[in-house]
Amino acid sequence: MQIILLERIEKLGTIGDVVTVKDGYARNFLLPNKKALRANESNRKVFEANRERLETENAQRRDEAAQAGANVDGTEFVLIRASSNSGQLYGSVNVRDVADALKALGHNVNKSQIILERPIKTIGLFDVRVAMHPEVHVTVKANVARSDDEAELQRQGVDVIGQIAEEDRSETEGFTEALDPNLEPGELPPAEDAEAGDEAAEG
Repeated sequence: MQIILLERIEKLGTIGDVVTVKDGYARNFLLPNKKALRANESNRKVFEANRERLETENAQRRDEAAQAGANVDGTEFVLIRASSNSGQLYGSVNVRDVADALKALGHNVNKSQIILERPIKTIGLFDVRVAMHPEVHVTVKANVARSDDEAELQRQGVDVIGQIAEEDRSETEGFTEALDPNLEPGELPPAEDAEAGDEAAEG
């Protein structure tokens, strides 16, 4: 379907551009949200008659978003989540979690403004983009950790997952069996020696 954009849409175009998109995307998202018009002759005339007003309103919204974005940009928030020892979360962090965390800090952001390429599934520090306006994007930082102490370590640049793995290795090292230097790798001690040792122990 051919449409006329009423605002900038990332990877599509800017106000007034005539672009072709999939019918479902136009019908389910762009048209009902008043982000575009069907590209027919009457709509072209309507758009041209209103172009100046639309561009002025867009510039005003963009300036307001830039001011609001200055307060949001660089915000760091902590999300406490349960995870395995390898740092894999039980579940994931999604756009709603990010929006809720920003709202809790007093930022007026909704989940439709959060741009998360994929859900966060491990502990760590993650940059997340927020679209304050189609032309104004800022970046916030999600600090996903198992505790406030871990979050603080991550903030200081400590590789928490690496530390956990190191602790696991040092714990398991105590359980390794002593090797007989006379045996080939994978070879078991001769059964006779083991039995002889048992008899000696009993006697």
